[in-house]
Amino acid sequence: MLDTRPRRTFAVISHPDAGKSTITEALALHARAINEAGAVHGKGDRKATVSDWMAMEKARGISITSAALQFEYRDHVINLVDTPGHSDFSEDTYRVLSAVDSAVMLVDAGKGLEPQTLKLFRVCALRGIPVITVINKWDRPGLSPLELMDMIERQIKLRPTPLTWPVGEAGDFRGVLDRRTGDFIKYTRTAGGATIAPEKRMASDEVEENDLLVWHNAVEEHELLELDEADHDQERFLAGETTPVMFASALQNFGVAQLLDLLLELAPAPGPTEGVDGTVRQPEDEFSAFVFKVQSGMNNAHRDRLAYARIVSGEFERGMVVTHASTGRPFATKFAQTVFGRETTSVEQAYPGDIIGLVNANALRVGDTIFTGPKIEYAGVPSFAPEHFRTVSAGDIGRFKQFRKGIEQLDQEGVVQVLRSDLRGDQNPVLAAVGPLQFEVVEDRMLNEFNSPIRFSRLDYQVARLTDAAGAEALKGMRGCEVLQRSDGTHVVLFTDNWRANATARDNPSITLEALPAGGV
Repeated sequence: MLDTRPRRTFAVISHPDAGKSTITEALALHARAINEAGAVHGKGDRKATVSDWMAMEKARGISITSAALQFEYRDHVINLVDTPGHSDFSEDTYRVLSAVDSAVMLVDAGKGLEPQTLKLFRVCALRGIPVITVINKWDRPGLSPLELMDMIERQIKLRPTPLTWPVGEAGDFRGVLDRRTGDFIKYTRTAGGATIAPEKRMASDEVEENDLLVWHNAVEEHELLELDEADHDQERFLAGETTPVMFASALQNFGVAQLLDLLLELAPAPGPTEGVDGTVRQPEDEFSAFVFKVQSGMNNAHRDRLAYARIVSGEFERGMVVTHASTGRPFATKFAQTVFGRETTSVEQAYPGDIIGLVNANALRVGDTIFTGPKIEYAGVPSFAPEHFRTVSAGDIGRFKQFRKGIEQLDQEGVVQVLRSDLRGDQNPVLAAVGPLQFEVVEDRMLNEFNSPIRFSRLDYQVARLTDAAGAEALKGMRGCEVLQRSDGTHVVLFTDNWRANATARDNPSITLEALPAGGV
């Protein structure tokens, strides 16, 4: 049966510890997809966040890998992708942003725009992704709301257009003024923020006496915003010129219902997508999808491998045979699942905007396109410039088979870039990472998923450049650099520092030396 319900597919992004996973869970709670929210740090009898499933995530209270959640809300289907906030995992976040139609950016009320927040705003701008801004943690002391609006406009060049305005300063959160209706939405705290916070909507003449002073302050600031014409314009929002703003406390479940309603009202639905050859597929055209993430180890009971695919066009039916664009070969989709954090259920049909998990799809890699009908291939996801390099070897030579399999799997997932050469062989590949935390993830997963302890040796390289086959041959043996190869055949040259890389390029103008995109932008 054809599912005609509209879709909203978006990512939650921010600087580390701004509350991404908490608001992800709060949104699921308000949509009745879960019954009780747990704190991100999951202490005592509190649960770990539903979207954080890796042992390291639960132990540290951070998101290391992106997680997809699908649930229903008010006759819509919501596809929500929680992403890593730590800059060491920028590549995973960038991959996710290739698969969404909009983004919810969290800003910590006490810290304002932090470095990773700024980077992610720039990524959204580059990809043309409309951004809804949520000023989070308003239940704690923080900056003034007008100061935050000025910060957004100055630092990221987006015009903030608040849709709600806080009643009560940061740390004394009474509720919000709905700027479009003039109503006061008053919140009530719940124990630990584990359940939906009751709220009461009232007209301005119904505001109770103990809230009148902070209410009048909010009204005065709202009127200043009106005079400044800081009101929402849908066309400018979709064009990436403005960002609607609302105030919330994800931990206390304040403002979450308004965010869900806002996403349904303002966030764009799936639209046309252009292929690398300029061909455009509309959502109603024949089936196509692209893989933006590959993940293994989500089920400890057996060796699983899940390829996350964003459906771009057409209707997906489990078991349908599609074409793998990069090889031209047929690909059967016998095992397909919808994903809710770590939990998966079989899916029979899916539609544009939906994210499906293709089980044990060993032929699929990040950036691959699958389709039916006329050929279409969507742009791949670029790798970021690594800045940290280590050789890795098996800690137990008797488990070399597991070592090789694990490194190959993590390479395919994009956990790190794996570089090899004839000289180093499979015994000592080079791991290249945007940030050092990626090496900790490799070590943890190699031990716990592949039962293969490993040893690292730090390398003195700091810079990577791309070259071609001729350049690789010319640079072999040159002092201060090393030529290796990625699994996709790309030649990568490692240099000890930027001075050496620039001097080599200057002294050898005929050799191709191309910089990779910087991490996070």
